[in-house]
Amino acid sequence: MVSRIRKLGVLTCLAVAGLACAVPSAAAASADLMITEVYGGGGNAGAELTRDFVELGSTASASLDGFSVQYLPGSPSASSKWQVTPLSGGIVSGGRYLVAEAKGAGGTVELPTPDAAGSIAMAATSGTVALVRGTDPLTCLTAVACAADSRIRDLVGYGTAAVREANPAPAPSNTTSVSRPGLVDTDDNANDFGVGDPNPVNTKGETPGNGTPPVEARIHDIHGTTRVSPLNGQKVAGVTGVVTAVRTFGSARGFWFTDPEPDNDPRTSEGLFVFTGSSTPQVAVGDAVTASGTVRDFYPDNPATSVYQSMAELSSPQWTVVSRGNALPAPTVLTPDAVPARLAPQIGGNIESLPLQPDKYALDFWKAHESEVVTISDARIVGPTTSFNELYVTTKPAENPSMRGGTVYTGYDRINTGVLKVESLIPFSQRPFPQANTGDVLIGITSGPLTYSQFGGYTLEANVLGEVKDNGLAREVTRKQLPSELSVATYNVENLSAMDAQEKFDQLARGIVENLATPDIVTVEEIQDDNGTTGVGDGVVTADKTLRRFTDAIVAAGGPRYEWRQIDPQDLTDGGAPGGNIRTAFLFNPARVSFVDSPGGDAVTAVSVVTSNGKPHLSVSPGRVDPTNAAWRSSRKPLAGEFVFRGRTVFVVANHFNSKGGDQPTHGRFQPPTRGSEVQRAQQALLLRGFVDDLLAVDSHANVVVAGDLNDYQFSPALQTLTAGNALIDLINTLPVTERYSYVFEGESQVLDHILVSRAPRQVDYDVVHVNSEFAQQASDHDPQVVRLIPLG
Repeated sequence: MVSRIRKLGVLTCLAVAGLACAVPSAAAASADLMITEVYGGGGNAGAELTRDFVELGSTASASLDGFSVQYLPGSPSASSKWQVTPLSGGIVSGGRYLVAEAKGAGGTVELPTPDAAGSIAMAATSGTVALVRGTDPLTCLTAVACAADSRIRDLVGYGTAAVREANPAPAPSNTTSVSRPGLVDTDDNANDFGVGDPNPVNTKGETPGNGTPPVEARIHDIHGTTRVSPLNGQKVAGVTGVVTAVRTFGSARGFWFTDPEPDNDPRTSEGLFVFTGSSTPQVAVGDAVTASGTVRDFYPDNPATSVYQSMAELSSPQWTVVSRGNALPAPTVLTPDAVPARLAPQIGGNIESLPLQPDKYALDFWKAHESEVVTISDARIVGPTTSFNELYVTTKPAENPSMRGGTVYTGYDRINTGVLKVESLIPFSQRPFPQANTGDVLIGITSGPLTYSQFGGYTLEANVLGEVKDNGLAREVTRKQLPSELSVATYNVENLSAMDAQEKFDQLARGIVENLATPDIVTVEEIQDDNGTTGVGDGVVTADKTLRRFTDAIVAAGGPRYEWRQIDPQDLTDGGAPGGNIRTAFLFNPARVSFVDSPGGDAVTAVSVVTSNGKPHLSVSPGRVDPTNAAWRSSRKPLAGEFVFRGRTVFVVANHFNSKGGDQPTHGRFQPPTRGSEVQRAQQALLLRGFVDDLLAVDSHANVVVAGDLNDYQFSPALQTLTAGNALIDLINTLPVTERYSYVFEGESQVLDHILVSRAPRQVDYDVVHVNSEFAQQASDHDPQVVRLIPLG
C-alpha cells in the first residue's frame, strides 16, 4: 500500500512587502450545521441521477429558515457571481437535508423528494459551495475574503477550486460525488471529504429509487454464510459496532468496526470495513458507531471477470458516533491449530456460492473472520519485507519449515495454509515498516483487522505491530570447484540492463565471485538490451553494453574476465518488460573452458544436432532451439552452446520458459485454480526434450546440462516431461525437502529455477545458493544455483 502525505491545512499569501502571511480558513469549523455531500454531475454523460444536489447534515436539531446554499465556479474571475438557493424548514440531529439543483438532459434516476430546490448548474469536477446564514449573494472571490465573512457557516471547495477551506476536496466526476461520511468538520475539505457514489438523502431518510428505505441490518447479516453478501448492492442502516482500527493514509481510507454482540453462527463475520476513499474518517478506536450506506462486495479488479475473492464493505457511508472509549471485542487468536490444513473445496469452479465451512477449509476460515481483528504472537517471518511494505508470517511454525526459517511449497494440493501477509496501518512517519528477512520473528503481539488483497491473499492489517528479532540469516557461500570439476551455474539477474545503477551490477558481480565461487559457466536469464525499457519498439536489441558492464563488475569484484555468447532476439518478440528484449546468455571463464563457435546462429535459425566421427555436435553454436515454433511466442528461446572442458565436450542449454502470469491465484474464488500458463510450458518442455533426445540419440553418454528459470515446480508437467525415463535428472530433487527452493512468492519458498543433467557425469555436486529470495535487500528475486561435475569423454 502506498502512503500519501496529507497536505498541510494552511494557505499562504504574499503581502505587498513580499512577506509571507498566514491566511485563516474560509470558515470556522462548524459544530453543528455543515455541508455533507456535493454532486455536480447530474444529468451529464454517464450519470445515473438526473439532477445536481447539495446535502446538509447537523449534529443538533436546527432551523434553516433564512439560510441559503450558494455556488461559485472553481476558477472564478473578477466578474463571477455567487448563485443562491434559499432554504426553509429544519433538520434534526444526525439527519440530512437535501437541496436539489439543476436538471440535466441525461440520467434515469430522480432524486428523492428534495427539501429545497434551485436551478444552479454546478460543475461536476470543480467548484465551491457555501452554506450561508442569509440569502444575499456572497461577494468574496478569494479564500482570504471569504474567511472574513461571518455569514458563511460552512464552505466546501472541490477539485481545483480556488475558494475553499484549508485544502480542497478531491475532484469528483459525472458519476461520483464528494461526501463527508461522518458529521465531523475539521475545517479541511481534503481531510473531511472523499469521492464515492452519489448518495442523496432527504429529511425523511429517503434515497433515490422511489424512496425505498434502507434495510436495517447487523454486520453478520451483511456477510451472510457464503462469500458474497446477501445484501450486496443494497442500502443498509442501523449497522452498529465498535471501531477497532482506522486507515488514515492512501486512497482506500476508512475504518473497521465489530459488533460486540455476535450471533451464534461461526460462518458469519462480525467485522466490517467502512470505505471512505481519500477522506480520513473522523473516528477513533473504541468509538461506538451507528452507520448506514451501500453494501458492496469489493473485488480488486472487474467483478465480472475477477479470479479473486471479494471483501464486503460499506460504501458511500454515513455514521454517527454514539459513545467513545468502549472496550474492544475480543480478537481471534491465531494459534497453530486455528487454521484448517485443507485450503478449500476442490469443485473445479467458483466456490463463492458454497456455504462456508470454517472448521474444514482455510479459505473459509479466513472469510468467516473477514474484517474482524485477528492476533498472532511471536510469529516467524517466512517471506521477507518487500518494496510494497509487506511481509509474510506463518501461524503454523511446524508446517513444512525450510532449513532457513521459511515455509516450503511441496505440491499443488499442499498449500501452506498457515502463511499470512502482514501490512501496517501505522503511518510510516510514525513507525517505518520493519525490514525483515526470512527466519526473523515478530516478537510480541501483532494484531489488526483481516482483509483480502489480490497480491498475497488474506492480510493482517496491523495497528499493533511486533518488533522484529533479527535471527541473523546469512547469505550462503558455496565451495570452489576442484580443478577436475566443471562448475555450471544459473542465475536470473532480474531485468539487468545497461541503464541500471552500478550498485546492482556490483551486487550481482559479488554474488558471482564470492557466493558462487566464480563458476566456469553461468547461464544468465533476464539480460535486457542496451537501453532496457526506455526505448519500446525502437529496434535496439543488442546487449553488449549490458554484458560488458556485468563482466567488468565481476573483474572489479576480484573475478576472472568472463567472455559471453548470446543471440539478439527480434524486437518485442520475447516477452518480459516491454522494450527490454530479455534473453538468456552464457558467461564463461576462458581460462577454464573453451566455447566452440559454430557460426550461423541468429534469432530465427534453429540449432540442430550433427554427427562427426560418431559424436554429436551443434550445427550452430550458440544456437536457438526451434525459435520460430509457436511454443516460444512472446517467450525466450533456449540457447544451446557447445563447450570443451579438459578435452571433453559438454552441451549446455540456457532456458527461460514463459512466466506463470495469468494463472489463477491459489487464494482465489476458483478452486482448484486453473494454471493456464502451464500449457505453453508443457509445449516448450516437449521441444526442449526433443532437442536433448537428439543429442543422446547420437551419444547416450553425452554430457548435457539444461539450466535456467523454467518458471515451474519440480512436480509440474513440464518438469515431468523433461525428466521422463531419467534421460535428465532434476537436481533439485536430490536435495532434502527442506532445501528445495530458489524463490519466495507470497511467503512460500518454492522452485522455479533448475539444473538438470544427463546421466553421463561421473560425479555431481549440486547447491542452491541462497543469497536473494529470503532477504529484504536483494540483487535479484531469484537465488542462483550451481553444479560441479566431472564430465565423461
